[in-house]
This record gives sequence, C-alpha cells and structure tokens, in this order.
Amino acid sequence: MSREKSSPLGLYTIGIATLFLLGFLLLVVFGAGIYKDAVTGQDQNDQNRALRSYLVTCTQTAAADDIEVKDGGEGEVLVIREHGTQYGLQVFLHDGGLMECYSRLDAEPDPQEAQLIAATSTFEVEQIEEDLYAITTDAGRTLLHVGSKGGDTR
Repeated sequence: MSREKSSPLGLYTIGIATLFLLGFLLLVVFGAGIYKDAVTGQDQNDQNRALRSYLVTCTQTAAADDIEVKDGGEGEVLVIREHGTQYGLQVFLHDGGLMECYSRLDAEPDPQEAQLIAATSTFEVEQIEEDLYAITTDAGRTLLHVGSKGGDTR
C-alpha cells in the first residue's frame, strides 16, 4: 500500500491568491472613497467660485452711487440700481439660500418672485469705503470695488 503525502504547497498558493484578491478589493474600495471625496470637494469649490463670481459680475458695471445696502426680512439686502431708473437687482438671504429679484426698488423683495442663486446660510454686506464693499457668504469673503461711473470697471 502506498501512502500519498499531501503537500502544503496547494494551501499556500490558495492563501496567497486570496490575500492578493482581498488586498485588491480593499484598494478599490478605499480608492473609490478617496475619489468620491475629491469630487465632492471640487464640486463645492466650483459652487463657491460661481457664487463669488456672480457677486462680482452683478456689481461690475454699477456706479458707486447705484449700490446700497438696506435691511430686509432675514438680514441685509444688496441693492444694485439700474442707472437712471427706479428698477434694479435686489440680492438677499431667504430660507438658507441667496436670492435675486429684479423689481422696482421701492418695493420689498418678494421671495416668491425671486430666483435662487446659491445655497448659503450667511450673507453680510459691509461698506468699507465709498466704492469698496465686502460681502461674506458661506463661500468666503469677497471684496467688490465699484466704479465711480456706471460701466467704468478700471
């Protein structure tokens, strides 16, 4: 009777293959999580940049005397008057969102008629100098320099 000896080499091979497969799956799972975090961060940066660019663009062609800050329902309202008219853009905070409303300036901004610009819980406008404003939102602090004449952006 011959007795066959079993070799542990087969078990070692299966164990090493399983270890490599497990390592590969962990690498894929952790890599996917890191990629998701990177994409989420990039998306947030893009939204912040868009909000800040919007605020700069709104005030870019306005003269210093066409911009004012008044009190509104949930805080400050940034009013950008269309030069020579009684109409303009009113930017204000409502229910966790920054809203814009183009209307007569003697009327209070109506959140029902307004358009959502971006989600933010903070909107503060500070006039630093006659032609320099600082606007603070969740995206950060944005400095705005308005021209002394309408359309002058130098």
